Amino acid sequence: MLIAALLALLAAIGVFALAYGVGNYFIDKVYMSSESVSARKAQIYTDFNIYVRKNALAGTDSTAIARWTAEREYVTIVVTGRGGNYSVRRGEQTPLNNQTSDLIEIAGIYGKLYPMRFTDGEYRIAIGDSSQTHEKNLFLIGSLVLASVAFIAVMFLYIRRVTDRIIDLSEEAVVIGSGDLEAPITTEGGDEISVLATEMDNMRHSVIERMGNEKRAWEANSELITAISHDIRTPMTSLIGYLGLLTEGNGDAESRERFAASAYSKALELKDLTDELFKYFLVFGRSELEMERERYDARLLLEQLVGEAAFDLTDAGFEIRQIPFEGECTIVADAMYLKRVMDNLVTNAKKYADKNSPIVFLSELSEGQLSLCVSNVIAKNVSRVESTKIGLRTCTKILQAMGGSFVSRIEDDHYSATFSLPAAPAENG
Repeated sequence: MLIAALLALLAAIGVFALAYGVGNYFIDKVYMSSESVSARKAQIYTDFNIYVRKNALAGTDSTAIARWTAEREYVTIVVTGRGGNYSVRRGEQTPLNNQTSDLIEIAGIYGKLYPMRFTDGEYRIAIGDSSQTHEKNLFLIGSLVLASVAFIAVMFLYIRRVTDRIIDLSEEAVVIGSGDLEAPITTEGGDEISVLATEMDNMRHSVIERMGNEKRAWEANSELITAISHDIRTPMTSLIGYLGLLTEGNGDAESRERFAASAYSKALELKDLTDELFKYFLVFGRSELEMERERYDARLLLEQLVGEAAFDLTDAGFEIRQIPFEGECTIVADAMYLKRVMDNLVTNAKKYADKNSPIVFLSELSEGQLSLCVSNVIAKNVSRVESTKIGLRTCTKILQAMGGSFVSRIEDDHYSATFSLPAAPAENG
C-alpha cells in the first residue's frame, strides 16, 4: 500500500507539472503575446472611452473613473494631463508626480499612451492589464484537480486490485471451509494480501497434516487395540482354564500348585499388557492429562516414592543407594502420576540394570528446582534400546503436565533418568 501511495503521488506530481507547464506556456506564448495584449488593451480603451463620453467625465473626475475600475479587477487606468497625474486600480486612486520622467516611467511599465478626450480637454491614458494572473490561477486550480484525479485513479486501481484479490481469497476460503482442503489458495504477489494468503495456505497445510496425523494415530490405535485384544484373550483364556481346574478341585496337590503358579504367571502377563495399553493412550491420547495436583512436603513424598521403589528393587535382588537432598521445600504435583513415573523407572531397572552394580537414587534441590536422578549400570546381556520408548514418553508427558521436565541418557554402559519439578520454600508452622 505504501508503494502504491508513492506511485500515486509521483503520478500526481507528474500530471501537475505537465498541466501547469502547458498552462504557463500557453499564457506566455499566446495569452501574453503582443497581439493578444494589444487587442485586450484596445477593447479596454474602447469600453473606457464609451464610459467617459456617456457620463461626460472630466480628466480630474478620478472618483468616477475609480468606480469604473472597481468593476474590472485586473484593469489599471493611468491618467496624465493638465488636470493632474494619477492611477486608478480596483477603485483606489494613487496620485503621481507631474514630471516628464514619470510619464516615461509610466510608458515603460504600461506601454503605449493613448489619447483620451475628456470634457475639460485632452489627456493621455495608460492601460494596465494583469488578467494573466487570473488565467494562471485557473491553470493552477485545473492542474491541482488533474493531479488529484491522477492520484485517486492510481489508488483506485490498487484498491480495486486488492478488493478483487480479497474477494478471490474469501471465495477460496469458502471452498476450503466447505471441506475441500485440497483446494489451492492463490499466494502470488508481495503485499499484505499475499502474506495473508500465504498464512491461510500454511494453515490449510497444517490442518491437512494434523488430520493426517490424527488419521494415522487413529489407525495405529485401532491396530493396537486389535493386537492387544488378541494378546489379552490368549492369557485370559489360559487363566480362566487354570482357575476353572482349581475351582473344580481337579488333580492332586502338586497339580493344583502348578495350576495356581500358571494362573499367577498369566495374570502377570495380563498386567503387563494392560500397563502397556495405558502407557500408549497416555502418550498418544487426544485429551490432556487430568491431574489432581496438591502441595506436598517434598522430602516426605520422595521418601515414600523412593522407599517403595527401593523395596521393590531390593526384593528383585538389586543393591540400592539413596542420597537425599539437603534443605526443606514443597512441590505441587499429582502423587498418583509421580508413582507411575517411579513404576516406569523401576520396571526399566528390572529389565536392563546390572545386579552386580548398585542402583543410585540421587535427589537435589537447586535454584528452585527439585530433581531426582535414578542411575544404574546396564547389564551386558540385554538390549539397550527400548522398542517403542512408550515408558519414557509417558514420563516426559506426565512431568511436562506438572510444569517439570524428564530427561534420560545412555553413556557407554551407564543409564540415568532425571525428573525435575519446580520447588517452593517450605512453610514454617
